[in-house]
Amino acid sequence: MSKILVTGCAGFIGSHLSQTLLKKGYKVVGVDNFDPFYKRTMKEGNLSEFRHHPNFSFYELDLCDEARVKEKLSEKFDCIVHLAAKAGVRPSIENPQAYIDNNISATRILIDLMRETGSRKMAFASSSSVYGNMTDTPWSETLDVSMPISPYAFTKKSCELLNHTYHHLYKLDFINLRFFTVFGPRQRPDLAINKFTRLLYERKPIPMFGDGSTARDYTFVDDTVSGIIKAITYLQNNENVFENINLGNHTPVKLIDLIHTIAEVSGQKLEIERLPMQPGDVNITYANINKAKQLLGYAPTTSLKEGLQAFINWYLKQ
Repeated sequence: MSKILVTGCAGFIGSHLSQTLLKKGYKVVGVDNFDPFYKRTMKEGNLSEFRHHPNFSFYELDLCDEARVKEKLSEKFDCIVHLAAKAGVRPSIENPQAYIDNNISATRILIDLMRETGSRKMAFASSSSVYGNMTDTPWSETLDVSMPISPYAFTKKSCELLNHTYHHLYKLDFINLRFFTVFGPRQRPDLAINKFTRLLYERKPIPMFGDGSTARDYTFVDDTVSGIIKAITYLQNNENVFENINLGNHTPVKLIDLIHTIAEVSGQKLEIERLPMQPGDVNITYANINKAKQLLGYAPTTSLKEGLQAFINWYLKQ
């Protein structure tokens, strides 16, 4: 039975991944620090779905605390999925140091731990934000991503480079998975779809930054989780691996169309409040997923409308 370490296991993507891995017969060790970016109770609710599974063990742990990390995570793992990070483009502009500590330093501690324990393989959660505001779409992994436009994006690109350095020096295997606007049940409350849905049901106007033409490549969480598990399998079946791979849906959706689709699926009356563009925002995210298809067999299957229906069904039960 393969043993997988999942950092950020109580978060949105981490909880879905942990639950799916357990269903597939993996042994999962989960780590989370319950970062106060959003309510602890929400993360505990995520965790409660699988907390008592016989093949799951959990540590509440700050990955920046190197001594405690080495004490608690001293065993060898077949693969590490490093999802834990300080999230959010806009908050990173307000407090860049916290993002450097929690994203870059914590990743360095974790990959040094790999060297010490004999763990050789990591799937790292990177982000579409590394592409900055590139107009050459769809974005492929061969593009130059040396010009991030937010501290959050800088930390993700820095981790990709750190992973490559350790791959070169110590022959550790990495896949940097660049996630594209993941959505679905358990989504963070600060993210657009959750926020817009809440405002619709509260009969409040939805803020629209810019003219509504900005577009995002929304990817349903089950598709992202499927891609992560395929990356784990690829890492376990291959040696000398270092890859950057997009996990998106290859279908950008304009903000104005997203807002109208949420209103349509929810059946709520729509009122829009128009606001100026936000600093750090990009005009479009658009994943070329050919590499993910060819290397991993990744194939997203959930449409925006299907995913929104699943999210709203979950939201109404909260």
